[in-house]
Amino acid sequence: MFIRIYNILICIMYPLVIRGYIKKRQEKGKEDIKRANERIGRPKIKRPEGKLVWLHGASVGESVSMLPLINRLLENYPDLNIMVTTGTMTSAEVMAKRLPERAFHQYIPIDNPLFTKRFLKHWQPDVALWFESEFWPAMLSSIKKRHIPLILINGRISNKTFKRWQQFDFISKELLSCFTFCLGQSEEDAYRLRVLGAKNATCLGNLKYAGLPLPIDKEKKEEILAQIGERPFWLASSTHNDEELRIAKMHKKLQKQFPNLLTIIVPRHPQRGTEIQKQLQDIGIKSALRSAGETISADTNIYIGDTIGEMGIWYDISPITFIGGSLIPHGGQNFIEPSRMRNAVLVGPHMHNFSDVVNRSKKADALIQVLDTEELSENLSQLLSNKELLEARRSLAYNWAVSEAKVLDGIVEKVKGYI
Repeated sequence: MFIRIYNILICIMYPLVIRGYIKKRQEKGKEDIKRANERIGRPKIKRPEGKLVWLHGASVGESVSMLPLINRLLENYPDLNIMVTTGTMTSAEVMAKRLPERAFHQYIPIDNPLFTKRFLKHWQPDVALWFESEFWPAMLSSIKKRHIPLILINGRISNKTFKRWQQFDFISKELLSCFTFCLGQSEEDAYRLRVLGAKNATCLGNLKYAGLPLPIDKEKKEEILAQIGERPFWLASSTHNDEELRIAKMHKKLQKQFPNLLTIIVPRHPQRGTEIQKQLQDIGIKSALRSAGETISADTNIYIGDTIGEMGIWYDISPITFIGGSLIPHGGQNFIEPSRMRNAVLVGPHMHNFSDVVNRSKKADALIQVLDTEELSENLSQLLSNKELLEARRSLAYNWAVSEAKVLDGIVEKVKGYI
């Protein structure tokens, strides 16, 4: 009943409200105007012949986590084609660079039953693998009506989401009934999915443990290392608004002990680069902006890596990485990639989006969690001044990440019966 009412309301609201909202997003550069047809379920490319597996994820994190599964499926099934859908321009750019042959990207249509039906009629996927924690009623119900097997992969239900859905369990039960079965990131996620109405929910592990190595442009890497020279440096990755300013103030204090220190900041949203540089300028910090072609000079205090597709370079060169989204109540970002690339990894107090993996890594002494920038500064000071401690921390992080990367086999085994 909920989905039926939702679909009716969406059809009424689209011409009145939603279409105008999408147009404003286009004007602000948040929608890909050249591919706007995909957002209304009118793709310009034909469906490939044979079996088609469809994988959907919200943005960069989910789409990147798909890559190991995509590669394994294409290896196992030579005649298979894979379609990946996401909703953001950044994820589309990343996928364009990283998807292998026989895999392609499309934008997910706006959640309107007219568009979702049109989308499914064109593509006719044999199975849908859903990597997103948001459940779009129009799309899920359209999938169910066409009897397409729908599998939730790496499902995560946060504390906040769980409490909210429990208040409206009649909605969650209707939405989760659209899934053939659900795979939770953790045992806790699988339990919550069952409580909320999933008929078949289990945990095989977190697919992010099995991530592929990030791409590294060796020429660019060598250029950056040459600019850094012998300077001590560390990386603040996936930072959010307000974190950069806190890190910059902390950098000033650390400079008293390490006068030649370089801090590299890679914001979660690259388009914020100019805004961050202005904030740093206001407090007397000399910075350089990578997107503007600026290089690291002797007087550069903070280098802002506001580009897309270069995360592999930063993790590869940096011995120490702090993961953003954790000094503020955002919930943290993925810290498994730098761990896998032998970084000593630090996070702030707000890691509730990754509570299970944080607990697992802390048990292995593979992660340093701090309460605030004062504790972050103290730990950075120790790591920068003690080579033996730094090497031990890097090894612990790497060994833990490698040992956790066995989940892919279990997921492929579970999914193959539907391909």
